[in-house]
Amino acid sequence: MTPATEDEWTGVHCRLDELLAERGMTLTRLSEIVGVSIVNLSVLKNDRARAIRFSTLIAVCQALDCEIGDLLVRADR
Repeated sequence: MTPATEDEWTGVHCRLDELLAERGMTLTRLSEIVGVSIVNLSVLKNDRARAIRFSTLIAVCQALDCEIGDLLVRADR
């Protein structure tokens, strides 16, 4: 994942925080399950990612038992 700069708007909101809360799961536990660093998941969670590998996206969705559209949504500024 590549962090977006502060002034760079991607138009995508990641609902990772909400999904983790709904499932009672921590970012640390998700990191262990999917094999992605906490730092990279945090970049995604805080809407600072500009890109995500499909393999990471699928692994996160499998771990959270959700669809891609549940995790990533179009955001208005």
